[in-house]
Amino acid sequence: MDSSDRKAYVAGLRVLGRREVSTAQLRQRLERQAYDPADIDAALARLQAEHALDDRRTALACARSEVRLKGRGPARVRLRLRALGLDPALVDETLRAVFGDEDERSLVERALDRRLRQGTLSDPATERRLHRFLLGQGFSPSLVRDVLRHRRAGDAPGDD
Repeated sequence: MDSSDRKAYVAGLRVLGRREVSTAQLRQRLERQAYDPADIDAALARLQAEHALDDRRTALACARSEVRLKGRGPARVRLRLRALGLDPALVDETLRAVFGDEDERSLVERALDRRLRQGTLSDPATERRLHRFLLGQGFSPSLVRDVLRHRRAGDAPGDD
C-alpha cells in the first residue's frame, strides 16, 4: 500500500470511527475528498478484508434501529436501506431477518399508541391523520386499516 492508498484508507477509518456506513456511502465520501478512484478501491478492499466495512452489518444495524427505535414498517425500512446504496438482494435478506423476529401488527399498535396518547380515536379527522401517519411509517394499508378498525371498535390492542 503506497502513500496515497494509505491516505484514503485512513480517511475511511476516520469515517467508520464516527459511524457505520455502507460501502457506497464511504465511496461517495472519499470521492468528494478527491481521492484517486484506484486508491479508493484499494482502501475499500482493505477495509472490507479487515471487516471494518461490512454492508451486511450496516444493513442490520440500520434496519433494527428503524424498527425498534423509530417504529418503522417494512416499506419505510426498505427505502432507508436502498438510500444507503445497498444491494437489493441484501435489502431483501435484511428485511426478512429483521421482520422475521417482529410481529408487524404489534409494531403498528405501538406506533399508534405513541401517536395517540389518549388511546381512542376521537373523530374521523384524527383517524385519517393517524392512517396517513402509519402508512408513512411504512406499514401495509390493510394492516393499518385493520388495527384502526379494531381500535375504533374499542378492542384492546392485539385482540382479534
